[in-house]
Amino acid sequence: MENSIGIVNKVEESGLITFNLESYFPTEPILVFDLKGFLFRELILKEKDFRAALKELDWSVYNGALVALTCSVDAIIPYWAYMLVTAYLEPVCKLVVCGTANQLIEQQYQSSLAKIDWSIYKDQRMVIKGCGDKPVPIGAYVEVTRYLRPLAKSILYGEPCSTVPVYKKPMSGASATLG
Repeated sequence: MENSIGIVNKVEESGLITFNLESYFPTEPILVFDLKGFLFRELILKEKDFRAALKELDWSVYNGALVALTCSVDAIIPYWAYMLVTAYLEPVCKLVVCGTANQLIEQQYQSSLAKIDWSIYKDQRMVIKGCGDKPVPIGAYVEVTRYLRPLAKSILYGEPCSTVPVYKKPMSGASATLG
């Protein structure tokens, strides 16, 4: 596109479609429920004390949140303990996931990306936006590449003005170009 002073925007004319993974970052608060604080000497879980502590907890702080249920110390936690905490969290939080906050974010990306109609990107030149303000997990970049590779004409990483080639669909009879 040319403006009134004759400058051509080659990025705009390139036909590249930018896919911004940041737009799929969870908007809900992400909270961590760490079992460490419920352990005796950070080693063992005493069932009676644990149950009593859970009954006294203000569960409303988890209202509408995405909760990562984890234990940050190396301790043997019985499976039922995770189940019991989940039974308390499930009615108030939006989602509870066993793992770290990063694992929760990765799972949210997998879920969100699985819902996209990827066919709209068939034979398109795609740029997967790189830099941003939110910590998009590497797994999200893997997922978007996995979804786009069978469809897109090409996949690039970065910004439309400065990209790194990742994949280019072969012309009939030729093999794919990677990187």
